[in-house]
Amino acid sequence: MTTVSEKIDARLVKELREKSGAPMGECLKALQEAKADIEEAFVVLRKRGVASAQKKAARATNEGAVGTYIHAGGKIGVLVELNCESDFVARTADFQELLKDIAMHIAASDPRYVKPEDVTAQDLEREKDIYRAQAATTGKPAPVIEKIVDGKMAKFYEEVCLLEQPFIKDQAISIKELIAQKVAKLGENITVRRFARFKVGAAEWTVAQTKAVETAE
Repeated sequence: MTTVSEKIDARLVKELREKSGAPMGECLKALQEAKADIEEAFVVLRKRGVASAQKKAARATNEGAVGTYIHAGGKIGVLVELNCESDFVARTADFQELLKDIAMHIAASDPRYVKPEDVTAQDLEREKDIYRAQAATTGKPAPVIEKIVDGKMAKFYEEVCLLEQPFIKDQAISIKELIAQKVAKLGENITVRRFARFKVGAAEWTVAQTKAVETAE
């Protein structure tokens, strides 16, 4: 019996990406939710604000604000820089609410990177080697093993990358989708530039900054 996942091939994901401009991962999730119906998947992306957000993703974000969150008892503290296109939007209640929510999320979920592209080559290869070794014990052929590794890497990104993590207040959406919703509402590109998380007594702390990207005015 053919499952929905098996019906969603790379061609379908690519077609939806070209139609919506949304990231490949978001297109795949939308297609799974829409049971491989591309038109319905496009509606799903629009409802989440992902399609419109992607169109604004190349626009420069040179304004914004720094937010903080101190966990109850003062044991965990977070600083996060959230950028947008104008000082006007940075001062809005919606932007400030998003900034607070992201800082609170970082305190709770302890991400190590902003997005998957920021993961160091060393960490990336180490994880892949571990997953390949685990998959090899199944005795499955190499192509199947690589698919298993890809699946585990997607889970790895969800665990360590801020934008891929399920939002603590609403596990049905990711931080990336939460931001996309605000982009759709406020009409400006919004990006997380960097964050720092400190915990009393911890031997290490987390400082993460996204890789620089070229932006268009």
